[in-house]
Amino acid sequence: MDDKLYELVNDQINKELYSAYLYLEMADFYKDAGLDGFASYFLIQAQEERDHAMIFRKYLLENDLIPQLKAIDAPAQTYKTYMDPLHVQYEHEQYVTSLINDIYAAALDAKDFRLQQFLKWFIDEQMEEEDNARDMVTKMTLFGEDQHSLFELDKEYGTRTYSVPSPLVAE
Repeated sequence: MDDKLYELVNDQINKELYSAYLYLEMADFYKDAGLDGFASYFLIQAQEERDHAMIFRKYLLENDLIPQLKAIDAPAQTYKTYMDPLHVQYEHEQYVTSLINDIYAAALDAKDFRLQQFLKWFIDEQMEEEDNARDMVTKMTLFGEDQHSLFELDKEYGTRTYSVPSPLVAE
């Protein structure tokens, strides 16, 4: 793997861990507001992001490269409404998609076919992440002002369960 690709993949570990921090912050916001279902949803989301970092780490190690762990920035978000974290989540997932796309484009330019193949799982994952984030914004826009509907959304999000991502199942 060339140096540029190594740096991009290594940096993605940090970005995924930052995402986990961001979603923990959102979970805390909703927990403090008494919306335990939303809090649970974002705790699971944080775990998924940590898993994504571990998948990138595993890829480097399997290619005889040592990850260089970097400091993780603290999220600096301020949420005033229940909708605010959902907008931040959607924008953040779009940003992460752009990062994955940038790595893929660099792998394509370098003719690193193994890295291209590895990234296909993340490309599919990001499509799902953006769809879920967009769906949450839509539902909150439609129903979030009504207390009964907010209660139902909270119950719905509280039913989410964690599952280990397929690239880590064999671990």
